[in-house]
Amino acid sequence: MEEYLSSSFLQRLIYRLYRNPLVMFGLGPIYIFLIDYRFNRKRAGVKERINTYVTNLSIAGAAGLLCWTLGWQNFLLVQGPIFLISGIAGIWLFYVQHTYEDTYYERDEDWKYIHAALKGSSFYKLPRILHWITGNIGFHHIHHLSPRVPNYYLEQVHNKNPMFRDVPTITLISSLRSLSFRMWSEQSKKFVGFKDIKHFVPAENSLDGSQHKIPK
Repeated sequence: MEEYLSSSFLQRLIYRLYRNPLVMFGLGPIYIFLIDYRFNRKRAGVKERINTYVTNLSIAGAAGLLCWTLGWQNFLLVQGPIFLISGIAGIWLFYVQHTYEDTYYERDEDWKYIHAALKGSSFYKLPRILHWITGNIGFHHIHHLSPRVPNYYLEQVHNKNPMFRDVPTITLISSLRSLSFRMWSEQSKKFVGFKDIKHFVPAENSLDGSQHKIPK
């Protein structure tokens, strides 16, 4: 929140647009999966770079073959909805499992790996059929604690270890609240919405022109 309050009007406007659900779940899948993931990180190793190139060539080859055999219109009619629906679902699952009211954020000097794994990612308690469809991604806290645990063992590990009984748990209904969370408050140690910080916004930078100021 402090970073947002000290930002310029333009930076706040961009951040508000970025956090808008229509942008996150509408443009988000297109940017993440069609653009961002098609390029390597600056410090990517040789193996990672080769994997990215092979993946890109495979996608381009498969898309080109399907367009050639079926026609590009039919290709887009089938693959377009599949891509958008799966992309939105992927971003939603990642977003809600890290964006809940009392998640875990700490500065580098106070950050602890186990706390971040067990408090900074949640157990998304889904109906069994959805756990199966999503590869048990709802047991995200275990994945963060130990990424090498196979997805088919995640539920068993969760049920047999008492340490996982107190991890943050969200459901399909409670996860909808994450849409109202916009930034992390270091004072309250909770996620808050734009309406919750309105009285902290300085008058000269306020998006709505209100005369509120940051308390001293």
